[in-house]
Amino acid sequence: MRIRWSSGLARLWRFLPTLPWHWLFAILVSVDGYLFLDPALQTLRGHGILETLRALDGEHIASFVQTGGIPEISRLMLGIGVQVMAVGLFMRARLAWAMSLLLLAIVSTFSLWRGQGHVGLLVYTVVLVALLVAYWRHFDRSSLTAGSLFAVISVGSLLVYAVFGVMYLGDEFTPPVKDPITAFYFAIVSMSTVGYGDITPHTATARLFTASIIIMGITVFATSIGAIAGPLIGGNLRRLMRARISHAMRKNHIIIAGVSPLAQSVYAALRQRGHEVTVIVPTDDTTPYPADADVLVGDASDADVLRRAGAGQARYVLALRLDDSENAFIVMAGREVAGTDTKLVALANSSVHLAKIRRVNPDIVISPQMLGSEILARTLSGEPIDEALITQLLFGEKTPESAA
Repeated sequence: MRIRWSSGLARLWRFLPTLPWHWLFAILVSVDGYLFLDPALQTLRGHGILETLRALDGEHIASFVQTGGIPEISRLMLGIGVQVMAVGLFMRARLAWAMSLLLLAIVSTFSLWRGQGHVGLLVYTVVLVALLVAYWRHFDRSSLTAGSLFAVISVGSLLVYAVFGVMYLGDEFTPPVKDPITAFYFAIVSMSTVGYGDITPHTATARLFTASIIIMGITVFATSIGAIAGPLIGGNLRRLMRARISHAMRKNHIIIAGVSPLAQSVYAALRQRGHEVTVIVPTDDTTPYPADADVLVGDASDADVLRRAGAGQARYVLALRLDDSENAFIVMAGREVAGTDTKLVALANSSVHLAKIRRVNPDIVISPQMLGSEILARTLSGEPIDEALITQLLFGEKTPESAA
């Protein structure tokens, strides 16, 4: 029994690193937001505020705000914000991770302030914050969606703050603000810094509150634009700069044309040995190579594409497509632009096409099919296999037995 338990735990331990941790954290953060949000919803239902909002009853809303409803409204907004950020965590966005830490810290402070009945939520939130900090490497993406969520939460939170603040200070404006529609109108006008002047604050408190709306409105709009435009501009700029730098640095490198399993394996082996590699992928294929790979999208059988890949300064051009005819065309295009020291290598996926591929005069022809079949046959027959034989078979040469 102990052996079974230990083997089961060992399997679980090996399985843990493969788990999608961002899914788990998204669920845990969403649960935290719900636990924090639910008491506020219960309070709002008890006071009939939800029905009041539907009816736009300004007097009832103002009475609720002025009699201590601000903490519950704040709690409502915080809970919604936490749940929205859980969506960003699901997409492994770094911005959502940072915002989740900030919102969970506020939730912890709120729970500590409220005291009785919030100890369990406080402990759960603190543990969740610690786990998010410990697993920060899992959230490393710059996401347009996360930036949009941040913008929605920021603008929505400021709008709620402005509307209910105006309702709370309604008599301190000229004319007095008594309904949510007018409060919403004044909030939009102040956040956008338009200022028509039809509603004005006439007390020091109301003026300071209006100034806070204006300052936060400018800040929120600026940061929201940055959060949305940043991933777009940053991603395009990185791709542009990487393309320019790669083009300037392409010298004494190896060009791989194709996304076949062999091409991917060769790329990994060459990079592991420190070689500089440029990959040419078709326009209709999804790039399977790492994010930091020097990838050029285009038709490798086009001489202009090979020229942009630096074929004139390359050591090797490897035509490793799954279609043998395409590999032959790549070799023909390579002959036009390759340097004097550049070697052209063609993959023959089928041994039937070996003779046809040799007609375009590649420097090396690789035939994995011939290699595999001959080695298997020799192994089953008990015949010797040496290095010269493997080299001969790998590069598509006929064996003495087959030639006879």
